[in-house]
Amino acid sequence: MTKLIFQMVAGVVSFWLAVRYVPGVEFTGEMKYLVIAGCILGAINYFLKPMLRILTLPLRILTLGIFSWVINMAIVWTVDVLFPELIIPGLIPLFWTTLIAWVVSFFLGLYNPSKVAKIETE
Repeated sequence: MTKLIFQMVAGVVSFWLAVRYVPGVEFTGEMKYLVIAGCILGAINYFLKPMLRILTLPLRILTLGIFSWVINMAIVWTVDVLFPELIIPGLIPLFWTTLIAWVVSFFLGLYNPSKVAKIETE
């Protein structure tokens, strides 16, 4: 359950960072819609991405893992299509938004609260 929450937080933070720092990426709605879009991104990453990774394993092997970027970009693009308030015009801003989402998700994934609790009790 904590991993799902971390994925959702990563989605919200990554969209906020992308809107703030990637040229061309805009969010025209209220902040609550940005939070909802980030939560949807986190939920897709948590539930759908593992299945997509299994289904595309041969392509990822053939491309030495580069196809993972295509999967990540497709997920971010799907959220972009679902939310008309989120505007990501073109492949270059989509690439940078995906990179930000990956980096934020990676660093939040490094934090494991069960290990921290175990260290504190010792």
